[in-house]
Amino acid sequence: MSATTSSSQSTFDACLQSLSANLTTDEQQTQMLRCISNTIDETKSGVDAFYLIYAASLVFFMQAGFAMVCAGSVRLKNLQNTMLKNLLDACGAALGFYTVGYAFAWGSSYPGIKVDNDELTFAGLSNFFLSDLDQKAFWLFQFSFAATSATIVAGALAERSQMLAYLLYSTALTAFVYPIVVHSIWTPNGFLSSFSANPLLGIGVIDYAGSLVVHVTGGQTALIAAHVLGARKGRFHEIDGRRIAKDFPGHSIALKMLGVFILWFGWYGFNAGSVYYITVKSNAVLAQNAVVNTTLSAAAGCISALLAKAWLSERQTGEATFSLTDALWGCLSGLVSVTGGCAIIDSWASIVIGLISGLIYLWGSNLLVKMQVDDAVDAIPIHLCSGVWGALSVGLFAVPEYVQLIHPGVTAAGWFYKINDGRLLACQVIGILFVLGWVTVLMLPFFGLLHYLGWLRADSLDEIVGLDISYHGANVLTNYNQGNINIADDNGSHDQYVAEHHQRRQQQREQNRKRSSLRRRMLFLDLSSSKSDHHIPTRQQEGGENAIEREEGANAVF
Repeated sequence: MSATTSSSQSTFDACLQSLSANLTTDEQQTQMLRCISNTIDETKSGVDAFYLIYAASLVFFMQAGFAMVCAGSVRLKNLQNTMLKNLLDACGAALGFYTVGYAFAWGSSYPGIKVDNDELTFAGLSNFFLSDLDQKAFWLFQFSFAATSATIVAGALAERSQMLAYLLYSTALTAFVYPIVVHSIWTPNGFLSSFSANPLLGIGVIDYAGSLVVHVTGGQTALIAAHVLGARKGRFHEIDGRRIAKDFPGHSIALKMLGVFILWFGWYGFNAGSVYYITVKSNAVLAQNAVVNTTLSAAAGCISALLAKAWLSERQTGEATFSLTDALWGCLSGLVSVTGGCAIIDSWASIVIGLISGLIYLWGSNLLVKMQVDDAVDAIPIHLCSGVWGALSVGLFAVPEYVQLIHPGVTAAGWFYKINDGRLLACQVIGILFVLGWVTVLMLPFFGLLHYLGWLRADSLDEIVGLDISYHGANVLTNYNQGNINIADDNGSHDQYVAEHHQRRQQQREQNRKRSSLRRRMLFLDLSSSKSDHHIPTRQQEGGENAIEREEGANAVF
């Protein structure tokens, strides 16, 4: 029993009014205590639900940050296409995670609750289409994580992928690939989960907010997709036997800056929201620790990447240059790397993690160029490389006292705190290998099949003139004459590409008109033959119809 209170009425007064006069004094006291207890429980439930909704809103707002980062990193001729793909991330993730994704990930499981049975399952098998799900705020929070994992790939495929392939990939990732990783590491029945009754090596994998589950999954998918898709036209070439990478600078550094600040802001919901139940006293401590460490690691990553790149440029050219883009990407690397252990490490460790992540980003970015893997926004070094480092850092810097707040009775600690106990670090390595292997086994054949079917890469000419023109109806001549787009990326002539694209579009429209005309004629003959007199159109009638079609073709405007 609980009492309904008005805004001007205390819980005590409401429960007092609800007491039955027929009860004895002891029974009234018992009923009073039960009423107050139930009211407090309902209040705590409401506060936890609101907290999850608020955190999920922050995480979902990160989609705007990813969109701005991608928009600023691509050339203007591909802006609409990039924005639409970022929108499709959220849409595909919502449908995929609603139908089967959440069921495979969490099915009948509850976050942060250790189970007594030792049953391990490959995937959840309930709550499909959110059936029998009580905690729908939790679904919203987990959906925003799934959408984040899918969005990571957007930048890596920018300026050269087809729309259909992107929609198929984002749905497949959030409906099956990502949920299995979630189930294995975060749910009580996962074989790598630290919440399992018999966790791996007595500890299990600890990935507090998703350096491994979210970012390594998305980063590895981006690496596979970018490798299968190939580089943008003109990105890599050889001169005298030397491999040269040509820069394709984005059209707006201001949008990059805006996007990074939006992501940093949303990351507070990402990391602090992962406590799930804010009314638990220990969780409040963890949430506060998470936001502080998130801030420090982002700042350290930014400074580290900025100064390291300035030092490298001074050694190579004799003049130090301070790259804003590298500083921004270093900031994101710091955010990614601290996500796995943000609540269970000390503040000094978050700075160390951020400093190292900035260097890892620069190393990963240079490695991609050497491998001739084209990534327009450096999503792979930011999310994959820094995500792996973030997962490893938990095995190095996890504080025993903080770990026990999540897992009471567990004596797990980072290797720096227990030199003679490397079990947690070993669990983290096993978790990394599992995620990399699982994503590769599924997504490599998936993208290979899309490439084989011709659904993955856009046409070369469409790529040169810009996907906005090819897919979204942008006016070629208007944009070209106003200087809004740079059509050619090599030694070809702008006019030649415009003319060729114009000619191809005309040919396609003529073929479409012929097909439409043929379908109309076949339909006319079918209708005529169904009449009782079996009337067949005369040559004069056919000639009249063809004349109308020729007139329509002559009036068609490109």
